[in-house]
Amino acid sequence: MATEPSKNLAVFANPHPDRDYTIEFSCPEFTSICPVTGQPDFGTIHIRYVPDQQCIELKSLKLYLWSFRQEGAYYEAVTNTILNDLVAACAPRRMTVVGEFNVRGGISAVVTAEFAPQP
Repeated sequence: MATEPSKNLAVFANPHPDRDYTIEFSCPEFTSICPVTGQPDFGTIHIRYVPDQQCIELKSLKLYLWSFRQEGAYYEAVTNTILNDLVAACAPRRMTVVGEFNVRGGISAVVTAEFAPQP
């Protein structure tokens, strides 16, 4: 059983691919590294999606998010990378990832990235 950070996202078959329904995850212990100062950045990652054929498996998501603790990246890059990786893993009908980052230097930040296939 994996207990180390990992970029591998596991999926499983959607039990109800015939209907739209929403899955929401909230990860309040997200940590990454500021690429300028090398200090930790803390925040909450909110994931909301409508699955198509595949759903994201939670343990792999936890280990995936854990992997950012060792990486230096701006908030905007982290949020968009998470969205891109999740979309690549499960090909949802729609997905939104919100990075809600804690106050640092007197300023908090919220970054929202969205995926919806073009008609």
